[in-house]
Amino acid sequence: MIYLFIGTTEVMFILFIVVMVFGADKIPEIARGLGKGMRMLRDASNDIKSEITKSAENSGIDTNVTKDIQDELNKVKDDLEEFTGSVRRKM
Repeated sequence: MIYLFIGTTEVMFILFIVVMVFGADKIPEIARGLGKGMRMLRDASNDIKSEITKSAENSGIDTNVTKDIQDELNKVKDDLEEFTGSVRRKM
């Protein structure tokens, strides 16, 4: 398994170092803190998006253009995933 150019052995080594540095009893606390941080970041980005959308609608800016662009991007992404899926199966 390779994820972001990091192989399984590298991931295992990193986990081993984390356990050695922090200890097995601290890992759930660290994971919980990271989860809360990611949740706060996602909430903040959603708040920023909604504020931008509200101000654009109040200013009379057409926000349907961004929805059309997002739809096109999703189509390209789906096509790319179909192509890479077939390539992965052949390998």
